[in-house]
Amino acid sequence: MGKSKDNPMDNKRKHLELISNIITRMGSNSFAIKTWSTGLTTGILVLSLKEKLITFGLYAAIPITLFWFLDTFYLRQERLYRKLYDEVRVKKEKQIDFSMKTGHLFDEVSYCGVLFSITIFPFYLVLALTIGFFAILSLIPAMNF
Repeated sequence: MGKSKDNPMDNKRKHLELISNIITRMGSNSFAIKTWSTGLTTGILVLSLKEKLITFGLYAAIPITLFWFLDTFYLRQERLYRKLYDEVRVKKEKQIDFSMKTGHLFDEVSYCGVLFSITIFPFYLVLALTIGFFAILSLIPAMNF
């Protein structure tokens, strides 16, 4: 297949569309992880209150931590692909190679920077504080749930 004579920007447009689809998928994954972490944390806390087992409630910290790191991975990937999108956007049509590699951009998006970013850290901090709050409540003998 040769280049399309209809529009000289077809390759660039297709490459940008491919990158955009990946960015959308990473955002969807991040949303799904937040949904799962909220649901799982709530379920564990409800069971811990029902069974009156504080340690069971504290186990919710394990999936929260795992989901936090996984969410960070997906957000970092999304940011890397956004940078790739910006690179491809300014390329000339003859420079389009349909590369989806982001390795050359790794230094531009720090994992720790994403881990403590405003879009992730507050969410998981609230979940952790909720676990702590319920742990303290279950230690008070007068509070019967």
